[in-house]
Amino acid sequence: MGLFKKKRQYIPIASKQPLDTHIPKPSVPNDMWVQCESCRKAIYVKSITAHHLCPHCDFAFKLGAKDRLNLICDVGTFKELDSTIMGQDKLNFPGYQEKICGEQVKSGLTEAVVTGKAKINAHPVMIAVMDSHFMMGSMGQAVGEKITRLFEYATEKRLPVVIFTASGGARMQEGIISLMQMAKITNAVKRHSNQGLFYLTVLTDPTMGGVTASFAMDGDIILAEPNARIGFAGARVIEQTIQQKLPDDFQRAEFLLDHGFIDKIVPRKELKDTIGVFLQFHCQGEEGIDG
Repeated sequence: MGLFKKKRQYIPIASKQPLDTHIPKPSVPNDMWVQCESCRKAIYVKSITAHHLCPHCDFAFKLGAKDRLNLICDVGTFKELDSTIMGQDKLNFPGYQEKICGEQVKSGLTEAVVTGKAKINAHPVMIAVMDSHFMMGSMGQAVGEKITRLFEYATEKRLPVVIFTASGGARMQEGIISLMQMAKITNAVKRHSNQGLFYLTVLTDPTMGGVTASFAMDGDIILAEPNARIGFAGARVIEQTIQQKLPDDFQRAEFLLDHGFIDKIVPRKELKDTIGVFLQFHCQGEEGIDG
């Protein structure tokens, strides 16, 4: 029976010194992988396309204003306007000014919208791009002023306007001042329209609240990216108010297209050329951007 017994072997400890805890452990950088919100697959960041689409399902990731302008505008044609206009804490809202400064450092923007003049497929335009990375693209006095000035410049120079919306709505820290921007911008849109000039909006995810209730839906042509959330109040608020269950795709671009609220859903890769076609059709004979 001794054949089946294993003898214990004692290994002498050569040293009782503690292990070196300063040796770095292998780790993966936090920004190397992201998870797609649609297909839920892990994506190697460097494999994401130039259009910021998921390589597995073509889900469109949120784009910052600068990346959007690089995709849409002809190379070297964008010139920013009113870059020094920033939100002001006129209501002395606690922590608001510090919040703005922090968002500026984090996003590299001065406000939640970038405006300027550019060319799209050789067509001169005035363009505004909202950025949800800056206080969720909320609309305060600075955003309203920049977009209003954009329309006033476009009306003076007889140029079309293209706006990419991305916003959670009016900025609560500015109270009634933020809500006044809805009427202010809408009046500027109307004056532009009265001159027979073209206005196109592209609704991206998310476009909500006062932005949806004003200039986002004022366009002569209203486009949207696939699966973009578009609405006024949140779905849960509506359900609690009307005491009814809403459809799963409620407030998605596809739902709005089926019900006649928007004109067309355009994949991100096709947006520049699609906008170019509309500009060519509607703006023949208009004054050039340097006119």
